[in-house]
Amino acid sequence: MLFKELTKVIQKRRSHYATDFLDKKIAKSTIEEIVNNGIWAPTHKLTQPWRFVVLEGKHHKSLGNYMANYYRELYDDEQFSTERFEETKTYPKNATLLVLIFQPSSRFQLPEWEEVAAISCAVQNMWLSCTSLNIGSYWDTGEATINYVNNSIKLEENEKCLGIFYMGYLKENLPKVNRKRKPISKKISWHKQ
Repeated sequence: MLFKELTKVIQKRRSHYATDFLDKKIAKSTIEEIVNNGIWAPTHKLTQPWRFVVLEGKHHKSLGNYMANYYRELYDDEQFSTERFEETKTYPKNATLLVLIFQPSSRFQLPEWEEVAAISCAVQNMWLSCTSLNIGSYWDTGEATINYVNNSIKLEENEKCLGIFYMGYLKENLPKVNRKRKPISKKISWHKQ
């Protein structure tokens, strides 16, 4: 029975953007439970190459303004209209903003991809936890987001921001998205010597 329940959660997981979020705060204890599930991800030599920071208070407005101005400079008015500019300014307002910070281990000489893979597993654990709680979420790795973090919080010399994990309670009656995957027969082969 557990396998079937897990399969349902995995197949229900999807990206929910901040426009899908209600103006309802996620309790600190719930955020901690979600992150705690994240840190149980597999990590080679138990390096646990991550740190998480919740951005609170004025960060929501500051991030929205930063993103709007960033994209205004990047795109012309036709690609990034005044309406889109105003929407972007308020985009993060209902989200819990969890910064994902990569801390490569100095004790072990592991390939960086292994450490990044560990963080990706942690994010998947958090994503599945959110899905099981009917909390929307997605991992924003855009340049504007990373630049904002780099300019707003202190990172150690060897640390990197790997984006922000947005979380929020979902609005009711969101349109269903037809999600597809190629059949397993196209993605698995059996090799025998």
